[in-house]
Amino acid sequence: MDTQRILIVEDNKALAKLIAKKLSLSLKMEIDTAYSMAEAKLFLTRYKYFVTVLDVNLPDAPDGEVIDYALKKENHVLVLSANIDKDFRKKMLEKNIIDYINKSGTHDIDYIITTIKRLTQNQKHKILVVDDSMMFRKQMKTMLENLFFNVITVAHGEEALGILQTQPDISLILTDYNMPVMNGLELIQEVRKEYSKNELCIVALSGNDDDEINALFLKNGANDYIKKPFSKEEFSCRVTNSIEALENIQEITKFSNRDHLTGLYNRRHLYNIIDELLSEITVREENAVFAMIGIDNLEAINNQYGYETGDKIIVALADILRSSTKASDVLLRFSGEDFYVLLKNINLQNSVEVFERFRSEVKNFKLPITKESSIGFTISLGAANYQVEDSLEDNLNTVDMLLYKAKQAGKDQLVFE
Repeated sequence: MDTQRILIVEDNKALAKLIAKKLSLSLKMEIDTAYSMAEAKLFLTRYKYFVTVLDVNLPDAPDGEVIDYALKKENHVLVLSANIDKDFRKKMLEKNIIDYINKSGTHDIDYIITTIKRLTQNQKHKILVVDDSMMFRKQMKTMLENLFFNVITVAHGEEALGILQTQPDISLILTDYNMPVMNGLELIQEVRKEYSKNELCIVALSGNDDDEINALFLKNGANDYIKKPFSKEEFSCRVTNSIEALENIQEITKFSNRDHLTGLYNRRHLYNIIDELLSEITVREENAVFAMIGIDNLEAINNQYGYETGDKIIVALADILRSSTKASDVLLRFSGEDFYVLLKNINLQNSVEVFERFRSEVKNFKLPITKESSIGFTISLGAANYQVEDSLEDNLNTVDMLLYKAKQAGKDQLVFE
């Protein structure tokens, strides 16, 4: 993929160079700098930009002509200006720009950097707009796409639920209150039956002046509320705040359920999902096989080569196991040298082939430690049918004992029952 570019158009050369330097240090993007509209036109004709940072007053374009030109060329625009007049600022924000930034100090450059980083993150998010007014749907879609969100629009709640069935990766729903078929409050109630606030944000929109309705939105699961008519800045800030809150929660959840070294799920995650997992296995009348996998002689490797090499071996095993299991299987690092695997919809005899493949792939793997040398390692495995009528602890103890037998029998082998 081509490197993304940013264009800075600013007639103050010292300021332009400072912005360019700070952006280049903070963002992995190419930075181009122009000091006049004539130079800006040359750049805009030659390149497609991720975002343009444009000064309002240039020697050859004193009234913001460069902004209109960049927008006409379908560029995303951040306006940079020393003009603090409210009416002028309002006039600029009526254009399809991302934001209006006052030139008042170095903290404004930091704000530009933060904004651009936010825009790159927004590309990962999908927003569903639900409003029976075609005008409002179009208005919100334009504003959201200008913030680099992926946007889907529908006219009422029932359509929204249909979209969620086919596209469950939606990050945020913006919903109006008064709509045919299913209103916004009913939609929120239905969505919250399937998605928590930690999984999906909902921002309610309404021109209703009834405070009770507004409170009902929040009580029934909306993350925030915006009253119509709204300003572009309020809309952008509330949507951004909701998305950032969702990202923060998901990041915290990820760290609490993931092993920091391998990125695999950890012991906590197994305890969190086991009831749902067993219910699924029982309903589908599937068989599942549980295994504990231990790295042989990891302590000796750490002592001889150092803990950094030991960590690399742990990561290598995680990668081998990850590439050799299905997405529906459960794979996690339990502690230290030990991993657990739960293979779903498979009998013990067929699982033996899978586990032996694990063992063979590990035995053939070599970890480079210098340009001239490498080391290998082996694993031992204990496996058994998962007994859904027994507790998780009982199943853990079973495979733990089988792994112990494998190590006692000479290591680099599978023991199952």
